[in-house]
Amino acid sequence: MAVFLYHVVGDLTVGKPELVEFSETETVEAAIKAIGESTEGGIAVWKQRKRSVIENADLRQNRFIGILNSLDIVAFLAREESLSDQHTALQTPVSQVVVPNNSLLKQLDPATRLIDALEMMKQGVRRLLVPKSIGWRGMSKRFSILYNGKWLKNVDNSSSNNINSVANARPSTSTTIIRDKFCCLSREDVICFLIGCLGALAPLPLSSIDSVGAVNLNYCSIEASVPAIEAIRKVPHDPSAVAVVESTPDGEYMIIGDISSTKLWKCDYLAAAWALANLSAGQFVMGVEDNTSRLLPDFSIDQIANDTNGGNNGGPVKQRKFSSRSIGFFSNSSPSFGVGRNMYRGRSAPLTCKVTSSLAAVMAQMLSHRTTHVWVTEAENEDVLVGVVSYGDILAAVTKQPPAALPETQLS
Repeated sequence: MAVFLYHVVGDLTVGKPELVEFSETETVEAAIKAIGESTEGGIAVWKQRKRSVIENADLRQNRFIGILNSLDIVAFLAREESLSDQHTALQTPVSQVVVPNNSLLKQLDPATRLIDALEMMKQGVRRLLVPKSIGWRGMSKRFSILYNGKWLKNVDNSSSNNINSVANARPSTSTTIIRDKFCCLSREDVICFLIGCLGALAPLPLSSIDSVGAVNLNYCSIEASVPAIEAIRKVPHDPSAVAVVESTPDGEYMIIGDISSTKLWKCDYLAAAWALANLSAGQFVMGVEDNTSRLLPDFSIDQIANDTNGGNNGGPVKQRKFSSRSIGFFSNSSPSFGVGRNMYRGRSAPLTCKVTSSLAAVMAQMLSHRTTHVWVTEAENEDVLVGVVSYGDILAAVTKQPPAALPETQLS
């Protein structure tokens, strides 16, 4: 816990680019391009700023609408009216697609304690809006004096009010805030910071995710035989993911893939929308074998633009065989095709870990694959799904107070 008291939010902003707001008036087509360059497969959407108004923190918070992710867009493009007129769908303003949720972003002062920021993220905040500043170097060193162990021992321990006043203190600093310039921190940025502090968090990082309570058993799933579009009705807010499973006679669930915002992050959105509307969940995540008759229309954003301008010369639309690779699922996994269930393990395979995996290993896994979650399987069988680990679960685990040590007289 000490590492979260010794650091402030400003420490995580070093080198972060200035925020460029994505307006609600932008099109779905523009959002697809912006999401490809974003973190966590989503972008913050804002109402346009009134030029004549001097904006304070409250006004800026009220302009924030919500976070638009890739699954939101694929679900929108999978609607019947969108599939029938894809050009119009791509030109739709994102204000008609984004799910309003003003609580997903919070503006913080750079001197805010990191522990306070983490508490906000544990409660559902996904983005931290922090003013850009000059001369930040050395800030945490000055701030940490307030929490230095020896200094705190000099405080009157009989007065809990004194301790609380120290905990709520803010440092005075000559750091200059750059007016109207902000950067945006995501949960991925926080996990990156934690990876750099593994030594200070010891022995927690080497503990299993099961022992530290990081495994969330309340995950959402859908049977492989069910239409893929049904996943849209079940997808939770965090993580934005639904496991695709097959039931066994023993009542267990074998995971074969997932439908999620990070899986669709850099996919072919139009192809994914068609597949979501027409295929079963199993076919959607694992693909249809090349020797089947299932065909996928050969559409793309560029193709639609050409067709609209008469570039197709009235010719027939090309068709191609469908597979998970034709959607272009985003994954850093190396193909390792086998037989049976594992035939499509590779590009379309879900990212999994075991209940015995260490917290540090799972954090590294999430960062290397740029994902917001990892599915958790049994230690003995890597196909049997038992839960999920998300950013929120990791933040809750690392900030959990350790159990109080027993007096030596009780240890004998």
